[in-house]
Amino acid sequence: MQTPYELILGWRYTRAGRATRRNGFISFISLISMLGIALGVAALIVVLSVMNGFQKEVRDRMLGVLSHIEVSAADGQALQRLPELIERLRAHPQVLGVAPFVGAQALVARGSDMKGALVRGIDPAMEPEVTEIAAALSQTVLPRLSAGSFGVVLGGELARSLRVGVGDSVTVIAPSGQVTPAGVVPRVRRMTVVGTFDSGHPEFDAGLALLHQDDAARLFRVEGPTGVRVKIRDLQAARAVAAELDRDLLAAFGPGWVVSDWTSQNRTWFAAVQLEKRMMFIILTLIVAVAAFNLVATLVMTVTDKRADIAILRTLGASPSSVMGVFMVQGALVGLIGTGLGLLLGVGLAFHIDTLVPALERFLGSSFMPQDIYLISRMPSDPQRSDIVPVGVIALVLAFVATIYPSWRASRVNPAEALRYE
Repeated sequence: MQTPYELILGWRYTRAGRATRRNGFISFISLISMLGIALGVAALIVVLSVMNGFQKEVRDRMLGVLSHIEVSAADGQALQRLPELIERLRAHPQVLGVAPFVGAQALVARGSDMKGALVRGIDPAMEPEVTEIAAALSQTVLPRLSAGSFGVVLGGELARSLRVGVGDSVTVIAPSGQVTPAGVVPRVRRMTVVGTFDSGHPEFDAGLALLHQDDAARLFRVEGPTGVRVKIRDLQAARAVAAELDRDLLAAFGPGWVVSDWTSQNRTWFAAVQLEKRMMFIILTLIVAVAAFNLVATLVMTVTDKRADIAILRTLGASPSSVMGVFMVQGALVGLIGTGLGLLLGVGLAFHIDTLVPALERFLGSSFMPQDIYLISRMPSDPQRSDIVPVGVIALVLAFVATIYPSWRASRVNPAEALRYE
């Protein structure tokens, strides 16, 4: 099968440029356009991969303390028919673990120091099923939480701010007090610190305290667990699984349940990250567009330089569409090669950024992300096909669109005018 001459001429024009100084300049501009597309595509892939990495890192640390799904009573009181509820939740094929809890806000005090905290009463035997931080403490700290001992496990930053350690006493103050002749008096309980934890997420390290669920129920005057935490197989399916569980509980127990997943509990944070990622995608796509539309100037200069060649092709019988095809092939090849180089460079950098960034930091003698300032001290990267494929497609489309006008202009060249002064 014979190769169309449009492809042959388009390829020759793409790599030509050694015969004359003018042709060499045009070829240099074509090379710059190609490199511009490559760098733009690579930058877009690397930035999106790093943003995915940050989101994944923070999400994993957050879910080390939070559960994928929470089920609680709509009135905020203790759950009714708890054993049946847990059995019903475990029956779902996506559910891996279930653990009851008592959750409330309180103040934790040590002397004159006082900090607000989320107090979570847990079952030490079941909690490791739903959170990674509990699983890490299951053999060391959690066994020290026994009913009636009023021991407490504090987040590391909370313990440091109160200047307490294992064995010290703290006072937990429940905001909803008891009514006395002197007025409403908050419930106060002295507790012993039996351990600390560091999840890597400042919000929880500085504001979370773990008790035994029976002690928490006595402190907050509830009859039992106020919610159930659920861990599922696929955290990305949490919203769909939560909706299914909501329907199951409504059918089995009637109304009065609140089922929430981790995306709704942290909706503001994830919405901000998605908005930032979307804006970065738009900004960097404009950089790719600028590089792609450099092809317009390159092809216009090529058409001007090749007017005599175009005229000869026309006199030999080439149709205007064939002439247009020659220059569209040239522009498409520049875009295709540039996009291919950008994909290779961007994917290579994204997959090795964890080794390249530390090497660059050692070379420059500085740290890009000091651990005492940022939540994450290393540059994470998570390249995803859902980002890489659209970047490549958009770059190719922009390059193709940029070739249309110069190619159409080439097809309109009048052979008589072009050959008049040759």
